[in-house]
Amino acid sequence: MSGSGSYRARIRRLQHSLRLGGPIAVLAAAVLFPAVLIATVGIVALALWESPKDLVLGVLALALSAAAVSGAIIVVVLLGRRARLARLQSDLLGNVSHELKTPLAAIRMYAETLQSGAVANDPKLVQECLDVIVRETEWLQSMIERLLTWRAAARDRAALDLVCEPVSGAVQDVARRFSRMFRPGEVELTVSAETALPVRHDRTALESVLLNLLVNAYKYTGKDKRIALGATDRDGRVEIAVADNGIGIPLEEQGRIFEPFHRVESNGSAAGGAGLGLAIVDVTVRAMRGTVRVESQVGRGSTFTVSFPAAGGGK
Repeated sequence: MSGSGSYRARIRRLQHSLRLGGPIAVLAAAVLFPAVLIATVGIVALALWESPKDLVLGVLALALSAAAVSGAIIVVVLLGRRARLARLQSDLLGNVSHELKTPLAAIRMYAETLQSGAVANDPKLVQECLDVIVRETEWLQSMIERLLTWRAAARDRAALDLVCEPVSGAVQDVARRFSRMFRPGEVELTVSAETALPVRHDRTALESVLLNLLVNAYKYTGKDKRIALGATDRDGRVEIAVADNGIGIPLEEQGRIFEPFHRVESNGSAAGGAGLGLAIVDVTVRAMRGTVRVESQVGRGSTFTVSFPAAGGGK
């Protein structure tokens, strides 16, 4: 109950922030209008001045007008930033709530089915129910991890535990975890980890990066989902690529996809999600001294490549 009350209170605060736009804009206009009049008086006083008093009056009028205009500009800028932040927070809460409802509803439905005993005599149906619960739990965990990772990155609190070793183990582990997030046969996933060079990286952070890329590929592919995850050694670097056969990314969008809360639209609507996956990828990869790039064609899919310099020595 307290959690629900806190959520409603946060929504009310966001709505209040959004409603502040009108009054503050009126206040800014109320400041600008007299500022223009004062500036006019100052200009006239300087143009027609006949005594030192006129000169002083003109300079003071222009200075006061400049101060008022500067204050109004600051108010408008702060208004814009606050309103934008409020909209982003409101969108984030709405998108996350929507994403959480789907797996939670599925978990509850199948758990209630098991609890009722309706399928107790059918081991196959029992197993199917358990498989769905595990699968939806994996989705929930990935969403929560995504939010926690972004929260830590936004506050510069992301602590990395760097090790120096090949990334093949992390690639295989994240592939197995991702495979548990969808029904058998739903995705054609191919995995290749032909890499032996050591890389300084945080294994948990790297797995989070790859999982975000895989989830992103899943969301932006149609019914015939083909995703490839591969790691290779190339010219003293280790490159990990996630390729899909999805909708692709328009060229004009490719420069913005790593921005927080930005989502690529398809057929006039954006795919579900909070728009944090690729932002987390970018922040986390850069924290490990790596780079990430995208190659994409509309209607032919996308390939995201994470690249790290090979390292030697121990931890």
